[in-house]
Amino acid sequence: MKSLTFKIRVLSLIFIGLICQFSAEAQDVLYPFADKGKYGYINKSGKVVIPAQFEFADKFYEGMAVVKQGGKRGFIDITGKLVIPAQYDSKIDGYFSEGLACVKQGAKYTYIDKTGKTVLEPKCEHAYKFSEGMARMQVGLKFAYIDKTGNVVIKPEYDGGFDFKEGLARVKKNGKWGFVDKTGKAVIDFKYDEAFEFSEGLANVRVGNETTGKWGFIDKTGKVVIEPKFDKAFTFSDGLACIRVGDYKTGKFGYIDKTGKWVIDPIYTGAYFFSDGLACVSTSPLVNGSLKDAKWQYIDKNGKLVITRGSDFFADFYKGLAYVRYDGVFTYIDKTGKAVWTASAAGPGL
Repeated sequence: MKSLTFKIRVLSLIFIGLICQFSAEAQDVLYPFADKGKYGYINKSGKVVIPAQFEFADKFYEGMAVVKQGGKRGFIDITGKLVIPAQYDSKIDGYFSEGLACVKQGAKYTYIDKTGKTVLEPKCEHAYKFSEGMARMQVGLKFAYIDKTGNVVIKPEYDGGFDFKEGLARVKKNGKWGFVDKTGKAVIDFKYDEAFEFSEGLANVRVGNETTGKWGFIDKTGKVVIEPKFDKAFTFSDGLACIRVGDYKTGKFGYIDKTGKWVIDPIYTGAYFFSDGLACVSTSPLVNGSLKDAKWQYIDKNGKLVITRGSDFFADFYKGLAYVRYDGVFTYIDKTGKAVWTASAAGPGL
């Protein structure tokens, strides 16, 4: 009997934990909008839950969002309360990641926790968010990596560096790109002319110069999985990678799977990653590498056109909604193309 009671208690705690997790995740599902020059937030149904009042508003990450007031940036919680005063300068990735946010005051970068307390004060020219327990920073003209204690784990010896993804970071040395692990060990040699982060187990890399070089994909051992044969390749997302055939002025975009097989033929003049199962594409005419009077629609992973109305600019779906613009008016749509929120008039977007 005691054993049964114990099991029930354990299951109850697990259930409560899951409810709390789902509740925390649900908290992040607010969407910033702009209307009449001010920014606020809606929920997934399109209801305004935080009225437009800010000079700028970003997405919620880990229950906190960056907003701008009086020319400075601070953080609000899910209720719209300013919990960390607006005192920071512009920062590209200054949102919360792994419990810390990288912020800037003047020329100084610091890491703060969700109470606004300063946790780390790195000595560097630039600092960036934490990813997989590591944060990159620029010291002089070189890139290094620190852990959450502020300890420099990978010394400043790289000419370029990006966040850790799937256990590896792409770094540049002597004009070539390779990948290091979290000890700083080079696990993939510095031999690529360009490389992007690992996504879904593969990284897109280029062999040769930007004009005539070819793109392919490698795995995390450095093995070539898809031979470099594409004019341009982007990272995998939702199991597919966007590929360009031809140069940037006249090329067309399509999508391949992880075997390198074409799943969606290269027929688009513009295309972006799959997100939430949909990708934003365009067939508007190209003029000297730019789309003329661009209109963007959405396809599914079979290449079927599922949202036909053309938006004035591209927008990925994020947690079920996309922020598009129809005839100059910003609108949130769901994955059926239905408008859930529309600005009161034409104006600037996010």
